[in-house]
Amino acid sequence: MSEEASDADRFLALVAAAQDRDISLTSIQAGLLVAAELGIAGDSRAFARKLGIAHSLVLRELNVLVERKGVLQIVKRDLRTMRVHYTLPPRDET
Repeated sequence: MSEEASDADRFLALVAAAQDRDISLTSIQAGLLVAAELGIAGDSRAFARKLGIAHSLVLRELNVLVERKGVLQIVKRDLRTMRVHYTLPPRDET
């Protein structure tokens, strides 16, 4: 098995685990969270390109996560390209 295939399998397993923890997450939403956590993609266009899905779908799902306070946070928006940079919020260490 190639390293790229095993990385994809690991990513998909982490997406499935995120959905198991929170059944309200769609696969794209879970993928956005996993990608942010692993540093795979920090913006909507990169995520869409790497997964081969429409940027508009990623934007829609990203906005849902941002509206769920504390799940993801927007770092920067590029109005010309519609690219949205996002990150996981800082974790409470208390």
